[in-house]
Amino acid sequence: MKKLFFVVLFLSAFSSLFGQTKRDTLLVGYTTAAPFIIQEGELLDGINVWLWNRVAEELDLEYKMVQMDFSTMLDSLRQGNIDVSINPLTITGARSKQMEFTHSFFASHSTIAVAKSSSLQKLKNFLDAFFHVNFLRGFLVLFFILLFFGTLIWLFEKRSNPEHFRTSLKGIWDGLWWSMVTVTTVGYGDKAPKTRLGKIAALGLMFSGLLFVSGLTASIASSLTVNQLADNTDSFDAFKKRSVGTVNRSSANDFLKAHFFKDISLYNGVIPGLTDLREEKIDAFIYDEPILQYRIKKDSSLNELELLPIKFDVQFYAFGIAKNNVELEQKISQAILEIMETQEWGVVLAEYGLSEI
Repeated sequence: MKKLFFVVLFLSAFSSLFGQTKRDTLLVGYTTAAPFIIQEGELLDGINVWLWNRVAEELDLEYKMVQMDFSTMLDSLRQGNIDVSINPLTITGARSKQMEFTHSFFASHSTIAVAKSSSLQKLKNFLDAFFHVNFLRGFLVLFFILLFFGTLIWLFEKRSNPEHFRTSLKGIWDGLWWSMVTVTTVGYGDKAPKTRLGKIAALGLMFSGLLFVSGLTASIASSLTVNQLADNTDSFDAFKKRSVGTVNRSSANDFLKAHFFKDISLYNGVIPGLTDLREEKIDAFIYDEPILQYRIKKDSSLNELELLPIKFDVQFYAFGIAKNNVELEQKISQAILEIMETQEWGVVLAEYGLSEI
């Protein structure tokens, strides 16, 4: 009898140490992520809070809300210290190995937040692009071409055509003026060569000037385009060489690493990252579009920031469930599907400026 008692006691202790204990009251982890989870004092609001309350009501679930930062919440869910995370978690292959996911209830993209450029800054960027070193070099070469042919035409014409090209050194200015008028095709006709050598020199200027000016024009256009792309880009690739920020352990961070972004600053939340962006400590902040859009719109201190018209890295949001708790995941997924089929779901999304998938 004593042996049986010790066996039962050993099995009970083993089960408590290594078995998965089901709690009567679910521990639900969350961190603020407006408009999905909004916290004002002790008041919780937002799309996911509303959705979870409806799910818990339909399934008659008892639960306790536990606030924590994003990284701690993921670790707690992976270790089974909490049962559910109601944050808008992006479904990824790596996360699926560590936790269960409910049915997705919203689709989103990543985007880029940057500081707005003032009119003065835009003008400065334009002038920097226009007076690019390659443009200045080309302009200097063009000036020497004009001066060379202007001097040459003066030497050929000063004796036979003094009324157009003065015999004194002032005639060099006459030749320079003629060469500029010729290359730009203005054609005033106030000065023109009369001698054979002068006309041959004019032909040389016309052909060489035509080719060089075309190349210079293309160089200017290229310089303006390249600098504009570098300063106000419509592609996230241009930010690979810049300092960017995102939320630590987010799917956006995984995306940036996979696409070879080097200078990445990690934050525990959106607000610290956007604050550093406003203070020009980073060049851009990359994260989920609906969260960035809502935060910038609602926070007057972030009016100097804007979102670029860029969408990439499509994401599907879902609730996270502790690993192997498949029964709970299936019940919650079914409830989410039924709620999404109601008109009320669309109304809730519209209230926060979003639309259905």
